[in-house]
Amino acid sequence: MESHRRRSALTLSSVAALVVAAPLLTGCGKDAHPGAAAVVEGDRISMAQLQSKVGTVRDAQRAAPQGAQMIKQSGQLTRATLDGMIRDKIVARAAEDAGVKVSRREVQQARAQIEQQAGGRKALEKALLQQQAVAPGEIDDRIRMQVRVEKVAQAGGIDPRSPQGNEQLNAKLAQVSKDMKIDVNPRYGKWNAAKSTLGNAKTPWLRDVSGDAKDRQQQRM
Repeated sequence: MESHRRRSALTLSSVAALVVAAPLLTGCGKDAHPGAAAVVEGDRISMAQLQSKVGTVRDAQRAAPQGAQMIKQSGQLTRATLDGMIRDKIVARAAEDAGVKVSRREVQQARAQIEQQAGGRKALEKALLQQQAVAPGEIDDRIRMQVRVEKVAQAGGIDPRSPQGNEQLNAKLAQVSKDMKIDVNPRYGKWNAAKSTLGNAKTPWLRDVSGDAKDRQQQRM
């Protein structure tokens, strides 16, 4: 029953940029964070970390048959990647607060289910790279975040598949975001704590990672 619930939640679409040298990131007050793309609760996300993730995706896109089109559709990749890195930290903190953990085995089980839904490993890798700019080597990390979100929702008695539950989940993670005091390098915009996203984009916490065509939406950020 638990596996069925996880599979259902992971296939929802309802609740989820260019490498340049950055200036100093000024945090709250007078603190400065040289070389940081963002600072989340005192923990730096360095420019090197951000560039490494962006480079991994770009390498995978260039190696794909439709690489040029993928690159064109993900023109804001650096910004979107930073948003994802920050949100991953928010979810990790929310899971810690809720007292829930995700084991490697759970990630492997969830991935096996998702690969089956997508039509196999290669099909899943292709779909996520094309639709969400997720490199093959980062799929497990994306699935881990999704499972964490689901467990946080379950721990709070929230059903994210309902409109009311979706709002409750957004509010819960938004509060975690506010508590974490997130500062972003102005080059990439400003963190919107109310929406828990970089800028004014509306990104669901639970995104389809199965490659199911009826739920997929191209990432045009």
